[in-house]
This record gives sequence, structure tokens and C-alpha cells, in this order.
Amino acid sequence: MRTAITPLQLLEPRSLKDALKMLRDEGPLVPLAGCTDVYVNLNFGTMPQKRFLNLWGLDELRKIRVQGGVLSIGALATYTDIITSPHVQKRVPILAAAAREIGGVQIQNRGTLGGNIANGSPAGDSLPVLAAVDAVLVLASVKETRRVPFNWFYTGYRKSVLRQDELIAAIEIPEIAGRQWFRKVGTRAAQAISKIVMAAVRDGKPRIALGSVAPTVVRLPRTEGVLGGGGSIEEARRALQGEITPIDDIRSTAEYRRRVSGNLLERFWKETA
Repeated sequence: MRTAITPLQLLEPRSLKDALKMLRDEGPLVPLAGCTDVYVNLNFGTMPQKRFLNLWGLDELRKIRVQGGVLSIGALATYTDIITSPHVQKRVPILAAAAREIGGVQIQNRGTLGGNIANGSPAGDSLPVLAAVDAVLVLASVKETRRVPFNWFYTGYRKSVLRQDELIAAIEIPEIAGRQWFRKVGTRAAQAISKIVMAAVRDGKPRIALGSVAPTVVRLPRTEGVLGGGGSIEEARRALQGEITPIDDIRSTAEYRRRVSGNLLERFWKETA
């Protein structure tokens, strides 16, 4: 008996090296791990790809450790791994805070940080955090390993510089000075896609990032410059409005997103004073 998944093909690598060879020699393939988005798309029949590369068993991509002062998070680290990691709790508490608000326990146990990045949704709750802390992505292929600043990774809506023969292997986060701040605005704190999500770090030069206000997650350099230069919060709010391009959609309106973005900016500045 044929079923809806009969035409699908799943490749099972035994190691990262094996997976990278399959990407090079057997591609194009869709890498998958937690499958929290892939299964939804397959169920609705909106995924044209038929060949997949199962990464879930590659424990070498699941490690969270500190090396040379840099926090390294394997791409297969789940949200639960991130929530419970002492390294993340100590060094990047806003990433743990974001992970707590992604889906329910089942999603947190299966969803991976690398998957959230690769999926590229501008509403991804972890993405503003990575933008605000100047994370670096480790991209691996058979021929090379390259490091790309997270803020250079996306080129458009769900588009990135990741090549078909590459995997996101790890996320590196340097030491962070200053106060960290994270807020998600949605229908519910979890199990709801964000209407607005902001992450920020306040030190000598503030770093501020927003999700759900543009085709990709965005850093706000002009807004950062106003606040870092001693400008008023009113000036910063005006600068912010010129750096975002929200739209009306099923979850919210552009007008609401603009207003709430300004309100979150003001809350961040007051609460970290």
C-alpha cells in the first residue's frame, strides 16, 4: 500500500564526516534533526523536496562547551539542552530564556538551535539573541570549515549564505559584557509564534536585535548609535522606526509591531539602567 511518504528517501549518516560526504556526493539533500518544521510541511504537502539527510544520531554535533573563552554550542543541541546547560545559564542567560518560550516541552526536547537558524524564519525566538551577542556560525563541508558572523548569514527571507554542501556544525558566542535582556510578545509566552521578539545587551555600545519586524532578524545599528551616544529614548524610538519594515499578517499588524517595538526598546533601556 502506498502512503503519502512513500516517495521520500532518508539517508542515515554514521558521523559528521559521513554526512558531509553524502551532501557532496548524493545531494541535493534536506538536512533534518528535530523535524519540528519539516513534519508540518510534509503533513500539509507544502514541501517539494523528497530526499532528506537525518542528522539526529550525530552526537558530536550536540556538545555545549567553553573553549578559549568562547561558548560553543553544537547545532544539534536542543532547546532543553540549552535551558539546562550551566554554561548557557552563566554566559548567555537570554538564550536560555528564549529557549524556554519556544513551543512546549515536546518541541523543546526535539527542536534544535541549528534547525532554528537554518529554517530562517524572521520570527525565530533564538535568532535575535544570536544577533545581539554577535554569535559566529561554524559551517562545515568536506573541503573546509568556515566561520560566518551570524549577522552576515541571512541574505533575504529564508535565504542564507549556507551552501548545499554545508551544514551548520556549531554556534560560537564570545564572552559578553553588560546586562542582557530578552522579551517575547505573543498570544502566549510559549506554544505561539512571536508577534515581536527583542534581545539586547547593554554595555558601552548597546546591541539590539528584533524578530518579526522584517524579512530577516535585524540588528539596529542606528538605534544603538543613538543610545550609545547619549541620545534620548525618543530619538532612539524614531531611529528604530527607520530600521524595521513590519507587515500585516495573520498574527498581527504592522502598526502594532511598530508601536510595541518602540515600547520594548524603552523597557529595555529603563530596566537595564
